[in-house]
Amino acid sequence: MPTPDLPHLLGAFGAAFFAGAINSVAGGGTMLTFPVLLALGLPPVVANATNTVGIWPGSIGSLLGFRKELAALPKRLLWLLLPAFFGGLLGALTLRYTPESVFERAVPGLILFATLLFVVQAKLQRGPQAANEALFLQGGKLALAVLLQFGVAIYGGYFGAGMSIMALAVLGFIGMSDMLAMSATTSLLGFAINGAAGAIFIGAGLIAWPYALAMTLGSLFGGYGAAGIARRIGKPLLRRFVILVGFCISAALFARMLSAR
Repeated sequence: MPTPDLPHLLGAFGAAFFAGAINSVAGGGTMLTFPVLLALGLPPVVANATNTVGIWPGSIGSLLGFRKELAALPKRLLWLLLPAFFGGLLGALTLRYTPESVFERAVPGLILFATLLFVVQAKLQRGPQAANEALFLQGGKLALAVLLQFGVAIYGGYFGAGMSIMALAVLGFIGMSDMLAMSATTSLLGFAINGAAGAIFIGAGLIAWPYALAMTLGSLFGGYGAAGIARRIGKPLLRRFVILVGFCISAALFARMLSAR
């Protein structure tokens, strides 16, 4: 793979910068960074792997921001880290051995699916608030949560965009209702999923390191430096922007795929 020039690296940095800011308010930044890497000329599998590794350090900031909520989480929730880690590994291994052509054909549908998830995110966050927090993971619900989280983690390791929205849906389904606690939990699970997947991608040599390092810096600076600007713009406007981008990109990729036949 040729060494990228400065404009390409600045493009990756800029996309990750804005993604870090958007993630601090609305989430969904991955739906910006992955298509940018495609536009910069990276093959789809390499773009996806590089995206996972490039944005992973930025999740550390989320964990620090949610440290109070994380400390208050029920200890039984930590069981969800097991399916998160192993599901992330399985999803990444699935991508590792998926033919490039198959994944390239799946990308438009995956982006559209992630965008539709983002559309319904607000409804998920307005879910029932009367759930009994003391009971939400008792009995068979823990086993159900582990099973559902394993499925979310496989998807996250394979593609990733929209993963946190799926995780929120799982937590709401099993009875969790405090949004700060739910966001803290999804940040922790995402850290485990992307860390496991990233290790597979690194070992398989799928990372375009100049882009990944540029994205790491961009996501860290964006999450810290541009979060205030993003909050002033407002979550509804940012959400609409991400949704618009997602629909436009999926439509463009579908059109390109059809024209290539």
